[in-house]
Amino acid sequence: MIDLDNVSVSFTLPNGRRRTVLEDTSLHLDQSERAYLVGPTGSGKSTILRLLYMDLFPDSGVARVGDYRSDLIEENEIPYLRRSLGVVFQDFQLLPDRSAYENVAFALYATGMRESKVKSRVLKSLAKVGLSHKQDNYPHELSGGEQQRVVIARAIANDPWVLLADEPTGNLDPMVADEIQELLVDLHRQGMTLLTATHDYRLVKSFPATTYALMNGQIVEIDPETL
Repeated sequence: MIDLDNVSVSFTLPNGRRRTVLEDTSLHLDQSERAYLVGPTGSGKSTILRLLYMDLFPDSGVARVGDYRSDLIEENEIPYLRRSLGVVFQDFQLLPDRSAYENVAFALYATGMRESKVKSRVLKSLAKVGLSHKQDNYPHELSGGEQQRVVIARAIANDPWVLLADEPTGNLDPMVADEIQELLVDLHRQGMTLLTATHDYRLVKSFPATTYALMNGQIVEIDPETL
């Protein structure tokens, strides 16, 4: 499961003042649940995802992901936490000088996986996202939707139990965005926990699920039809 328990986060601004992003707020997701996190740019959606893959730690309160707790985790345990997670970024972050296959494989080699296992994992992941036929293509030879599919393949290659998607359709036109969201929903149906941060309210209404909004530093469950 995923838990944020009375979490507060603030940042120091260039003028030295502190800006509070989250204030004593909580969130709970069960395993295999699918949910959205909505709010305008700058509201703290990415901050919450960073708390979950522990790139950021709360000023107070506790973030829990599976067996890991932000107040108890050791630095050398963080890579093991991240191997249990998949993260999909808006800006792709693909290596431009490597093929689709190599981009996915690179993420697995970085975890120390043996070469004998890497090939089967990469091919399986690319097949899941419908890109087996593009495995030798470089990012510049792929459309925006295809690049995002490579990002998703990279995120699921280690068989994570949870997928965190940070504005996964933000750079895509509506038709392609729907295709990517359908792919994410299909991964959820296969048992993966899915938390999607987005400000694309059309997408939330088209593919409804539990929806949380960031409002004045608080996480509040809302009816997506009110968006």
